[in-house]
Amino acid sequence: MQLGLIGLGKMGGNMRERIRRAGHDVIGYDRNPEVSDVASLAELVDKLEGPRVVWVMVPAGGATQSTVDELKELLSAGDIVVDGGNSRWTDDEKHAAELAERGIGFVDAGVSGGVWGLENGYALMVGGSDEHVAKVKPVFDALKPEGDFGYVHAGKVGAGHFSKMVHNGIEYAMMQAYAEGWELLEAADSVTDVREVFRSWQEGTVIRSWLLDLAVNALDDDEHLDQLRGFAADSGEGRWTVEAAIDNAVPLPAITASLFARFASRQEDSPQMKMIAALRNQFGGHAVEKK
Repeated sequence: MQLGLIGLGKMGGNMRERIRRAGHDVIGYDRNPEVSDVASLAELVDKLEGPRVVWVMVPAGGATQSTVDELKELLSAGDIVVDGGNSRWTDDEKHAAELAERGIGFVDAGVSGGVWGLENGYALMVGGSDEHVAKVKPVFDALKPEGDFGYVHAGKVGAGHFSKMVHNGIEYAMMQAYAEGWELLEAADSVTDVREVFRSWQEGTVIRSWLLDLAVNALDDDEHLDQLRGFAADSGEGRWTVEAAIDNAVPLPAITASLFARFASRQEDSPQMKMIAALRNQFGGHAVEKK
């Protein structure tokens, strides 16, 4: 089939290549002319035969909204827009309604796989009507990993990105658990080879995972992570997961704690701990450290 792909960055560029390897015709557009197949969105749409399928792979928020707005004016009834970025599921509902005014379909696709996806495939969590999803299915089949798993039509519009959001929330908590275990091992005098302890867990244990494999890779590159600063950003999906938990009255203590741990990593001198130190000094005369 033929596909228009907007956004040819680290993931989008590899996705274009993987879809092409599966025998499909992909016309890509990116603001960087060195990687783009066409010079504009208008030219992209003109080169596609109707009914068109256009996959948007740009940053969530304003960039996605402006792209959807432009496509709404360029596409025709019967065409379909797929949002494969990390959009909030509530934005999906808004975009679907806006495009439906012109008879344009909408599918949201949560995509996981990162820089490894070109060779290993991408896990896909998809939301939308059966009719619209079926039209894009050949592309999903090209992107997914080989075998029976790695793709799900999770439900109606928004379900794909909601599922990907929960996936990322779980990822936050898993990474935090590995990080806490690593720090404790590093602090223990009796453990003299933390890296090999992590490596020993890669087979036969209940905590083995791809994330554990990546942790071992990182420790192979920098055994005690001395070259890194203890700072971790968040893409926003961890926050959305916690907000959704509050909206649905679902307790998420591990995921929530892992998100707050990232916030703490950005404080070189914790304001909260200043108050804790002051209170301990006031009620117990405990020593405080002056700047």
